Parts: sequence; C-alpha cells; structure tokens
Amino acid sequence: MSRLGLREQRHRSLPRLRKGWTAHGDVLTCPRPTCALAQLLTSDFHASLPLSLESVRSFFKFNGSDTAVAVEPTPTVFPDIDGADVAAVFAGNRVAGDFYDSVRVSPERVLIGLLDVAGRREANRKLLITAQETFRDSGRELFSAPDINESDAMIELNVRINRRLIEASNGVHSCPAFTACYHEKLGTLCYCNAGHTPGLLRDSTGIVELGSTGLPLGLFSHATSDARMVGMEKSAALLLVSQGLVSCEGVGRENGGNEFGLEKVRKVLQNAPSLSAKALCSLVLSSVADFSGHVPLCDDRTALALIRTR
Repeated sequence: MSRLGLREQRHRSLPRLRKGWTAHGDVLTCPRPTCALAQLLTSDFHASLPLSLESVRSFFKFNGSDTAVAVEPTPTVFPDIDGADVAAVFAGNRVAGDFYDSVRVSPERVLIGLLDVAGRREANRKLLITAQETFRDSGRELFSAPDINESDAMIELNVRINRRLIEASNGVHSCPAFTACYHEKLGTLCYCNAGHTPGLLRDSTGIVELGSTGLPLGLFSHATSDARMVGMEKSAALLLVSQGLVSCEGVGRENGGNEFGLEKVRKVLQNAPSLSAKALCSLVLSSVADFSGHVPLCDDRTALALIRTR
C-alpha cells in the first residue's frame, strides 16, 4: 500500500476519495493506483515528500463525488534503465506546451517522448493530459508483449495520440512529437518524429540527425508517421530539444537578432565530455541562457537525453 503524510493539512480537509482509501492520523493510505491522484501519490518522486492540501489541489480538482480529475499532467518519474541513463531538464515557468514523459512498458522496454502542444499552457492543459494518458496507457498495451514488431507498435501509438488529440480539441491542434522506445538489452531505439525538432544521436562516428518521419500530431485524423530504428553503441547519447530552445534569440553584438538554432545544439553535444543525462541537458540549457543574456523566458525550453552507459 502507498502512504502519504500530509504535513500541513489533516486528511479530513481532503474531499472524499475513491472507495478503498483509509486514513490514520495524518496519513492517507490507498490500496492501488486507481486514478490519476493515486498515481501521483504512489510515485517514487513523491515518496519522501509530504504534500499539503494545496499541493494536491495544484494537480487535481475534485468534482464533489469520489473522483479526482487531473488538471495538470502527472509529474514524470524516469524509470531506472539497465545500462542507460535518461533525464530531462526544463527551464521557464511552463507557459507553453512543452511536455516530456517516460514510462517502462515491459521488462526490457522504456518509452520516452518530447511533445510540444501548440498554444499557451492555460489553454492546452486538457490536451497535455490527454497526450500523457494515451502515451502511457496505449504504450503499456502495445509494447508489453515480448515478441512484437516495435515499428508497428510505435506507428500505432502515434496514431492513437493523434486521434485522441483531435477528439479532445474538437478540431485540429498541432502537436509536434518525438516518441521513442529504447530496448535496454539490445541497445536499439525505435522512434517516430512527427514534425518535431530533429533528435541528435552522438556516437563514435559523429552526430546524426533523426529528422521528421511525418506530420505533427493533432492535424489530420488519418495521418501516420513512419517509424525508424537505430542502434546505440556504448556511450552513445540521444539529445532531444524543444522548439522553444532552438528558436531562442540571442543578445549582444555577436548574437543579437540570431536564433540559437540546432547547429549550436549540435556543437554543444559534440564538445560535451562524458556526462550524465541530466548534466548534459543542464549544459545545453546553460549554453542557451548564456546566448540569450539570461533574459526572462517567454517560451518553454526543454532538453531530454538518453545515454547508453554500457
């Protein structure tokens, strides 16, 4: 069972939750992750962080019955990967639609994704939640079997996210997305790039771009993105960055009026020493901040890295 201490507010201040929840003193106990709230409470990320009522309400609203309804995507807890390291770093106040996630979908496979839902965050929260739910639920369904065609599964995953976004928006809503499945025993990466900024893969031969394999999600109900497969040798690093990062404008005599651009991201990756995934992401964001003169951010900036360690 999962236990969560509420340091600032007693359990009686919380709305009634789903059947099966119990309370002892200032501790809530849930039998299983039966809803989005339970997923938050049982995540490793929050295991040692007591949450106040306001903290809970910042992620959820309650409809007066026993159901918690998410108003923000569930915080991502990157899974441990045998022989690899994965992390993401975000800069800004989450004003736009940058969204990253990762979930283990089988004993040997982990999904990662970086999406950019068009529009400001106050208007696209519903779509962010829809994308995450589909990414996680359909990902587990499609990739759980040991013997699958990963390319077919990846294409189907993107088809489902695409259609769910169109349904949730009651129309069209552009969402460039880079989604991938890493096989930890084989060291392979099966990916779709639906109109997203190209991924960069560094290995002993240099850096290659993992370019677009289809249109952005959320535009056409029958559109599909091709899936491609690449191998990752030991020490190979995959770097994904958001559009807000590459389009960041510089300041000063040398950089003024110019965008940071993917080429500068490539140079940072090329010159980076052997780092952890988180340190690599932080290095990229630090380089962008220096380029822009550390001015207040007007767009999201996100970097996600996957590094094969052995």
